[in-house]
Amino acid sequence: MNPKVAVIDYGMGNLRSVSKAFEVCGAQVEIITGPDEIKDADGLVLPGVGALGDCVEGLRNCRLIDTVESWIADDRPFFGVCLGFQALYDFSEEGSVRGLGIFPGRVKQFRLPETYKVPHMGWNSVEFSDLDDPIVESLSSSNDQFYFVHSYYVDPQDEKSAFFKTDYGHVFASGIKVGNVIATQFHPEKSQKIGLTLYRNFLKLVENS
Repeated sequence: MNPKVAVIDYGMGNLRSVSKAFEVCGAQVEIITGPDEIKDADGLVLPGVGALGDCVEGLRNCRLIDTVESWIADDRPFFGVCLGFQALYDFSEEGSVRGLGIFPGRVKQFRLPETYKVPHMGWNSVEFSDLDDPIVESLSSSNDQFYFVHSYYVDPQDEKSAFFKTDYGHVFASGIKVGNVIATQFHPEKSQKIGLTLYRNFLKLVENS
């Protein structure tokens, strides 16, 4: 049976494209708007585009903050996308708002030389910290490119958690892997074949957990 993935709908974000991508990769997708709808999901996905303050407020209104926190605390398979990555940290310079504080660190605004455009938009290569990890099976570190759209980046307190790194004016954490928690600044659902490969690898993790 295909793994069941719950995708959180908190009123904003790239919900449709993320859900469709996971369906293409073979998942049974359930879009949830509250804690009672998560049922027997095997994996949880937090998508997102926009401002972090709106994201946290949307999760609060849907009564899903505790759900996300307990899911991650139990080390169950979780995938955060873009804003869903930034939301996991303590504080964001975007509006000076607090995130969920699941992991220590801050979300900072790009301050780059004029030769670099902000937002960082388009394709960029990503380096993996562990080439043998199953989450990057069939992917090529520093060669495969993923699609980015963001003006802020995560600066995790635990540097070892930065499984994915990207150089745009300076090297920043473009994603983490902490146990069964995966979260990326880039958008796998917009990254064509390469992004779908990452989602398929996540679904394998879901099946094996």
